[in-house]
Amino acid sequence: MQEWILPHNHGHGDQAKLFFHLLSSENRFSAAAGVFKLLDDPNRVRIFWLLCHSEECVLNIAALTGMSEQAVSHHLQLLKSSGLIESRRDGKETYCRAAETELTKLLHDALDHVLNIACPRLSGKDGTRAVIEQVHDYLRSNLDRKITIDELALRFHINTTTLKKEFKLVYGTSVAAHIRKHRMEEASRLLRTTNMSISLIAAAVGYESQSRFSLVFKEEYGMLPTAYRSAAVNAEDALDGNWKASRSGEDVII
Repeated sequence: MQEWILPHNHGHGDQAKLFFHLLSSENRFSAAAGVFKLLDDPNRVRIFWLLCHSEECVLNIAALTGMSEQAVSHHLQLLKSSGLIESRRDGKETYCRAAETELTKLLHDALDHVLNIACPRLSGKDGTRAVIEQVHDYLRSNLDRKITIDELALRFHINTTTLKKEFKLVYGTSVAAHIRKHRMEEASRLLRTTNMSISLIAAAVGYESQSRFSLVFKEEYGMLPTAYRSAAVNAEDALDGNWKASRSGEDVII
């Protein structure tokens, strides 16, 4: 059997064989193309997006989208035949919702990203707070990185305006001000407990410029990082001296 090779060898022959094998699965790609073709109608996308968040009857879908019941029924039939939605009957009413499949979840997330809409399933006091707390924890875990509001919005499926507004409601300050405070707290801890250089500490809390870091630190603590470290060392030495003196006094008494 003759070995299969590409016309041009760019040094990734094994990977190319895998690609060839996967690309040969025409049925798989035909199915994927069918899904994308199904969602090439904006009204169908609107209905699918709605049903990703809420189970609704045909009449309500028509009212929410401004479409006729006949048009809605046509789109629902196509979405159901593709497996993207499912339905149930309750008396005379038929209710529809997005199917609980991995594909629909991926399409739902993709639509929220493209539309830049905060998912309504996360709306409300509890849902929004949960997302904001996730944002906060993510920032706390990445103090050494510069992270933009746009990056956060994309990662946590929330639009930038909602993110900034809700973060301030939960934590009382802007995203930038709150994380700057955490960065300074971490910097002060590193100054007290390690021998790291000022430049390394600055980098560890997200500052490329040591001078900028020193300026912000002084604004927070009233002294430059070097002075803060010296004061912390002196305070520790004094505390240690007092402790030794007290122990010595105890020994004399005993």
